[in-house]
Amino acid sequence: MFAFGGIFHDNHRPFNYVYKCYSVSMLPGQERQDVDNGGKIILPPSALEHLSRMNVVYPMLFKLSNTTLDRHTHCGVLEFVADEGRCYLPYWMMRNLMVDEGANLQVENATLPVASFSKFEPQSPEFLDITNPKAMLENALRSFACLTTGDVIGVRYNNRLYELRVLETRPGPAVSIIECDMDVEFAPPIGYEEPQLPPKKKEEEEEEESEDAAFDSQFIPFVGGGNRLDGKTAGVQDTGSSTIIVKRRGIPDFDYTPGTIQFFRKAKFNNSSSNSKSLKSFEPFGGSGTKLRAKLSSE
Repeated sequence: MFAFGGIFHDNHRPFNYVYKCYSVSMLPGQERQDVDNGGKIILPPSALEHLSRMNVVYPMLFKLSNTTLDRHTHCGVLEFVADEGRCYLPYWMMRNLMVDEGANLQVENATLPVASFSKFEPQSPEFLDITNPKAMLENALRSFACLTTGDVIGVRYNNRLYELRVLETRPGPAVSIIECDMDVEFAPPIGYEEPQLPPKKKEEEEEEESEDAAFDSQFIPFVGGGNRLDGKTAGVQDTGSSTIIVKRRGIPDFDYTPGTIQFFRKAKFNNSSSNSKSLKSFEPFGGSGTKLRAKLSSE
């Protein structure tokens, strides 16, 4: 009975080890560009052996801590092929942790909530040259397992590396982004300035004011006459005098009473004008017609 207890003793011991950390460029063998462009690390086979005896939640997530400077981040695991006592990290992750090649790094398993929101801040205005940044980021984050607030991640697009700072994550400071529906926002890039229009000269402002004044004094909306298809005279009443209400554009009606509607474009004119004569002489469909049968018989 005691022997069985010794066998399963590791089941309750958490995964918490200290490894010598190195960048991916130090990994023996062929170059692993996929590791440097993502958010996953490479651990030794002994880590997999320990984790397989534990009741861990998949996918496996880890917390990396630099205990000397009290800095930490979170990541996933890509493979268990590193040399014993070593782990290999992306270069941007080593910069966030402020660790050098061969420094000690604490690695422990972690459980993170699923992400629902994240906000990123590009580190250069050149990020604005990307046509669809959300689609680009969605494709790049497929190589990441989680996000940590405060990290500066590296995203490669069109053979160019763009750096993005994680300003905010919800529902916590560290979240898992595997198989999740996450809303993304972008803050203005560092160094970006809003384009400013050149100030207008006094001569241009005076010309615009004079044009607006002339337009307001001459423009009268809906003053043309109307025609009816039945031949009757259009409904223009003769009031003996014309009443024109001209409202200057851009000036609000300070005497407005809530609940009322006023139409300032309404106008009335005399029937003695040329418009009334044209209305009386108007005859709809007054043209002459031609029959096809009569034309054939004449030939």
